[in-house]
Amino acid sequence: MNLNETQIKEKIEEITEKIKNSDDLLDDFKREPVKTLEKLLDIDLPDELIEKIVDGVKAKITVDRASDLLGGLSGLFKKK
Repeated sequence: MNLNETQIKEKIEEITEKIKNSDDLLDDFKREPVKTLEKLLDIDLPDELIEKIVDGVKAKITVDRASDLLGGLSGLFKKK
């Protein structure tokens, strides 16, 4: 299966949302990211492609968490 860069980004977005919305999937992803993604995608991808997706999902989850934390902190600095 050949995916272009846009399709990879779309898969990363799709998978990230699924993982973020399920504590079980998040735990599975932390333990076995490749196996978890293959299960979610329901396909066996070449290692180089699956690693790109794993890296993208990890980065997206990290960025989203940082954004959530910063958003929560912004209320602390509002003028009263």
